[in-house]
Amino acid sequence: MQRRDFLRTVGAGAAVMALSGGALRGADKSSKPNILFIFADDQTYESICALGYDEVQTPNLDKLVKGGVTFTHAYNQGSWSGAVCIASRCMLNTGRFIWRAQKVYGSAEKERSAGRFWSEYMKTAGYKTYMTGKWHVKAAADKAFDVAKDVRGGMPKQTREGYNRPIEGEKDKWSPYDKKFGGFWQGGKHWSEVVGDNGVSFLKQASKSDDPFFMYLAFNAPHDPRQSPKEYVDKYPLDKMKVPKNFLPEYPYKDSIGCSKRLRDEKLAPFPRTKYSIKVNRQEYYAIITHMDAQIGRILDALKKSGKADNTYVFFTADHGLSVGHHGLVGKQNLFDHSVRVPLMVTGPGIAAGKTFDTPVYLQDVMPSTLELAGVRKPKHVQFRSLMPIINGKRASNYDAIYGGYLGVQRMVTMDGHKLLLYPRCKKALLFDLKKDPDEMIDLASKPESKPIMKKLFAKLLELQTTTGDKLKLNEVFGSLL
Repeated sequence: MQRRDFLRTVGAGAAVMALSGGALRGADKSSKPNILFIFADDQTYESICALGYDEVQTPNLDKLVKGGVTFTHAYNQGSWSGAVCIASRCMLNTGRFIWRAQKVYGSAEKERSAGRFWSEYMKTAGYKTYMTGKWHVKAAADKAFDVAKDVRGGMPKQTREGYNRPIEGEKDKWSPYDKKFGGFWQGGKHWSEVVGDNGVSFLKQASKSDDPFFMYLAFNAPHDPRQSPKEYVDKYPLDKMKVPKNFLPEYPYKDSIGCSKRLRDEKLAPFPRTKYSIKVNRQEYYAIITHMDAQIGRILDALKKSGKADNTYVFFTADHGLSVGHHGLVGKQNLFDHSVRVPLMVTGPGIAAGKTFDTPVYLQDVMPSTLELAGVRKPKHVQFRSLMPIINGKRASNYDAIYGGYLGVQRMVTMDGHKLLLYPRCKKALLFDLKKDPDEMIDLASKPESKPIMKKLFAKLLELQTTTGDKLKLNEVFGSLL
């Protein structure tokens, strides 16, 4: 069925709504498309070969780029926790902007049981729901989905040897492919391979049913410990590895923005950063991405073999990015693009092949996109917006500016090609021209000619504080400066 026919079908039944405020109950199940959602952990936007980042090998993710649309500027809004994935996933599954999502985070199971959850809307719309892999949401996965298999926590267990390494000239005590360190190898099979196995298994079962399915496949990769089989590490010879253009031995504001030596993620590599340690960390980062990519290839092959591919939308994204050496940082607890921007690809019926959109979106826009495809009227509490009108040429953009926040120590707004970064603890404002300076290396804040754009961006940030539920009193800190 073509997408226009599908939308006509579900539109006819739009009056029959679920009590939770969203789902259609009258549409023929067979008219609905399947949804395959693939979610990575800690994967930055600059890690897809087909998008011009040819240091990393991603042949199967490249197929999604070539076979569908890619949003090149997809963002996460930030986090109220050092575990940025918690906030990102809570926003994704509840549809709420960051600080409003924080309010329901502790009562996520209550939200789910009340039907105000992504998977619950899909169930009510007649979907068979399936989940495997990383969850990290305070709601019961085995209740949120009809089937939940091998549900994982926030990250595989890291070991003492996995921190403060490697040190040039010293023997590395840790290895990404030595199974004695556990982590992704706990249980005997690499966790990415388990997600691959489970995805393939479900698709084999789905091939025998006419019911539409919603698959939520969440990899823990490429989160640390960045482990993969030796053959994948060998794909990235250390003498071929490069450090980022904006490499620094140490970020000067790290202590003021919550990225000090005490932060777990920042402890992974030695201080000060060395080019050697960053090259090794990036080698292992690329290797685990390529290993995950191979599992995604297995899943996509199984989808094709199931006979369901022509009626299935595939969404791929990640919960946030990662520094791995950019700006002297290693973790994701910052608002630079390498840590807030992620890959986002969509393929499916009627989706143009090989098309890119540079309009800014949020990765959590995937949630209302799937609701639209499923014939679910967007619930009032869902603040993120469907990508489908952009894909179909009915809307040019979802947002005129992008908001970012981390704890009470960082705020960001990106608009009209500029980014304003604010560090309240040290009263520091930074301004970047992202078109001329995509690596965010040249701070323009001290230039007199920058004042008008800074004032404009600051005013927009104050406006976005209201929509996101942000209570931080930026005016008290920056009002006189901006």
